[in-house]
Amino acid sequence: MNPESQWSAEDTDLVLIEQWRAGDSRAATELVRRHADALARFAASAGEREEIEELVQDTFVRAFGSLDAFRGESSLRTWLFTIERRLMLDRRRTERRERNLVSLEAAEATTEYDALDGMVAQETAKRVKRAMASLSPMQREVFVMRVEQGLAYKEIATILDTSEGAARVHYHNAIRAVKELLDE
Repeated sequence: MNPESQWSAEDTDLVLIEQWRAGDSRAATELVRRHADALARFAASAGEREEIEELVQDTFVRAFGSLDAFRGESSLRTWLFTIERRLMLDRRRTERRERNLVSLEAAEATTEYDALDGMVAQETAKRVKRAMASLSPMQREVFVMRVEQGLAYKEIATILDTSEGAARVHYHNAIRAVKELLDE
């Protein structure tokens, strides 16, 4: 918690939302402070490499513009992840980007190590990329949300608009497939 923040740890997102609706712009600032880093990490783990800050800002703009639609049935963070995910999908469709969710910068890695380490890093990156590419889009998303974001199956199900059981199945199938491909 920021020492200069006026909100205590007991304040919930719902309280802050109500304060923002009542005209307290500082409540919106606190909501952004609480969730911006997680949204940036989520975007990066989903394969975004450019304009992550802009994506996070767009997520909050969209969220604050449609805050009346937030019913509190899930956590605010889950709702924000859902909005950000939709923005990423829109961005990918618009820009016709490759749908690969994991992209390791092997060229940058080799500048920090000697030549042999660079070759190993490149080979590992290729193997991970191939393993991830073999997954279905749903499996990739569930895998990233579970492994890199540490989200619960219930949150993943909400974000992906599926059942908790389906999220579990996609995750376990993804783990099995990635392990098999990396063990080859």
